[in-house]
Amino acid sequence: MTDTTPSGDALPFTHPIRVADLPTGRPTQFELVPDQAACDAIADDLGITGVRKLRFTGQLKPLGKHDWQMAADLGATVVQDCVVTLNPVTTRIDDTVERRWLSHFNEPAGGEEVEMPEDDSVDALRDVIDLGQVMIEALALALPLYPRVEGAEIQASVFAEPGTKPMTDDDAKPFAGLSELRDRLSGKDK
Repeated sequence: MTDTTPSGDALPFTHPIRVADLPTGRPTQFELVPDQAACDAIADDLGITGVRKLRFTGQLKPLGKHDWQMAADLGATVVQDCVVTLNPVTTRIDDTVERRWLSHFNEPAGGEEVEMPEDDSVDALRDVIDLGQVMIEALALALPLYPRVEGAEIQASVFAEPGTKPMTDDDAKPFAGLSELRDRLSGKDK
């Protein structure tokens, strides 16, 4: 079995499937439900407070003679810190994940600069497809970027030396005072 992870980067959860062991005449159903210890390790790996539930179900099926495709559903309940208050925010994630592994997919040689393909659901087919790696990657992409506790708002703080008028965001805008200047020059000033 060939390891598909970069050397030195141990994943908190793996579920490798040898491509040679997959039946080519019918889809292969799968359901991954990591235990709480694995969910804690995944949360730690993703830098979030917690993963309470995680389920990844779907099927792998042949795509032509040598390629494979996956259609799956990702369901998770995650806990992250609020970006404003740092209080815990619980989010339910339900996402559809599609992936294709192609035998003719060209990967760049080491150190070679490449352009990212438009279709990010395509990977090179190797000896092993790691559904655990796909699940963790899909979860990472589905996480809210700026989780907030309901009603949490960022308050503006204005600082200045005593006796001076504090500068606000509106003052920093280069064209903020032009309408006032135009009105004054045209005599519309009250």
